[in-house]
Amino acid sequence: MGSEDHDLIALGPFARLLRHTPAMAAPEEPSGTEARSGDTPNSVLGKVRLILDSFGPDDTALSLADVSRRSGIPKASVHRLIQEMIDWGVVERVGAEYRLGVRLYEYGSRVPLIRELRDNVRPFMSDLHKQVGETVNLGVLAGMDVLFVERANGYRQQPRPARLGGRVPMHCSSTGKVLMAFGPETLLTHVLSQPLARMTRATNTSRSRLIEQVAKVREQGFALDQEEVITGFSGIAIPLFSTASQAIGALSIVGPTYRVNFDKYLRALTETRQRMSSAGALPDGLVAALASLPARPAATKQDDSITPV
Repeated sequence: MGSEDHDLIALGPFARLLRHTPAMAAPEEPSGTEARSGDTPNSVLGKVRLILDSFGPDDTALSLADVSRRSGIPKASVHRLIQEMIDWGVVERVGAEYRLGVRLYEYGSRVPLIRELRDNVRPFMSDLHKQVGETVNLGVLAGMDVLFVERANGYRQQPRPARLGGRVPMHCSSTGKVLMAFGPETLLTHVLSQPLARMTRATNTSRSRLIEQVAKVREQGFALDQEEVITGFSGIAIPLFSTASQAIGALSIVGPTYRVNFDKYLRALTETRQRMSSAGALPDGLVAALASLPARPAATKQDDSITPV
């Protein structure tokens, strides 16, 4: 067996995609005016990644044209690859459109790092939700992004304020502010280098003001979102530390602005964090592992999902 065969075996489900791809295929020109120029990977795996990244947290299904436009990959290539991905189970066909497949959920549920963290904190989050009656979220820093890995809420609460696996605007959310204050110094620098999008009338878009806000969060130990991400919703977040006092994420409470009680929520969050720490729910090993997670790949043409936490 040659080295090429060994490589294909190691790639597992990707091997069939590679076998059906010419080794020296001529580059194809992107189709559509919204296709990205100059950054479409030539490798099959790179194109598969872009196709998967085309599906946002709020997307139920996308047309072939949508995937092509968002990924910057020509329709012919998308069509060829997506047929293999359907056979693989990571994409499903729904009429004339496509959606992510159940196989991806199976893969995600096998990630030991996130599974351990969720299992450790879920009982505490459930108790906190029962105490305050609002949605409780757990966000961790993955590279330069926030990744939401757990949520606790009730059936009467609106599901919009949080979405597992969703993104959060760093500069105006309580979770993002906490992580900029207590996470790596490079995080704030990274956020300041990007445009600060206005989400609502209350959103801060001033870099100097953001620096002041982060300094205040570092001083007082918590951050607020007062309708800065979505009108009508407000939230409060505190950092979560491991036993080595390193911030690995943030615990937040979010709810309709008309009924929020920040003083009550802050006391409840602080007490919950203390119980987590006493129980060893945030082990040191998670800190290094979370810090090593890669940043989110370059954004596709879709709009970011909005998660006010």
